Amino acid sequence: MEKITDLGNDVFEIDTRMAGYEGITAGYLIRSERPCLVETGAGNSASVVRDALEAAGIGPADLATVVVTHIHLDHAGGVGDISEMFPNAEIVVHEKGARHLADPSRLMRSARMVWGSALDSLFGDLKPTEASRIRAVEDVGVVDLGGGRRLESHHSPGHASHHVGLLDSLTGDLYVGDAAGVYIPETADLRPATPPPDFDLDSALASLERFRSLQPSRLLFSHYGPVEPVAETLDRAAEELRLWVELVTEAYDQRLDLDHAVAMVKERIDERYKALAPEADPAVAEKVEVISATRNNVAGIMHALEKDSRKS
Repeated sequence: MEKITDLGNDVFEIDTRMAGYEGITAGYLIRSERPCLVETGAGNSASVVRDALEAAGIGPADLATVVVTHIHLDHAGGVGDISEMFPNAEIVVHEKGARHLADPSRLMRSARMVWGSALDSLFGDLKPTEASRIRAVEDVGVVDLGGGRRLESHHSPGHASHHVGLLDSLTGDLYVGDAAGVYIPETADLRPATPPPDFDLDSALASLERFRSLQPSRLLFSHYGPVEPVAETLDRAAEELRLWVELVTEAYDQRLDLDHAVAMVKERIDERYKALAPEADPAVAEKVEVISATRNNVAGIMHALEKDSRKS
């Protein structure tokens, strides 16, 4: 059964049930004059999202726009399926990601190299979307929600070069994708999201400052849900990024390989997060590793350090 949460002002959180888990990836319906879906979730979540939209009164002909914060498979993997299910919807994405939605072959090859056989059960396939349905936005763009309401997209690289944040002109809600990290509502933990190959600390910190300058009223995390103490949360996001980069830099300077670097970082950070404490719910700890895997984060930071070393 679909899980939809009314967040007020015609905004609804949809649990996409990625890989069968609850509370991992959220899509958001803005049920305005021109209904808009922010994030499709993974390809294997498309039917869940379709059913949730239908339960919210949005039929196949009603959805006007689909916007994704970036093209990673847990956020945009369902774009091809959803575009078929909702044939009138325009698909909006940053210009650096648009071609990968039209032809996902390269993106899927890269994802399979990272995830291996787990890709199918976690995400499923990203199907191609007709190029004519895709609208690429530049560093700042606008999505018309009708009635004078709009979403403003703001390029926010660091997590990914094709990442945007989305500000709702009516509510002040800011859809942060992964640029502010991963929020665990059960414990209020906030972990960074620093995967290869695009992670860049300076860009990520600059994006957080850009978010702060927009003065949002609330942050809507794709992983997972709404968070209202905006300034404190953005401060914590920056703190977590700096800490993880500091730890991985220490491992990198010691010439540790990835496995040993991951072990060192886990030893240092596990006690930092309530979700990973010995008395914590093991189901929550498992979820944390699915959406913010220590190995993936460490690999992304090490990749960035290697790129920097080649430049110098």
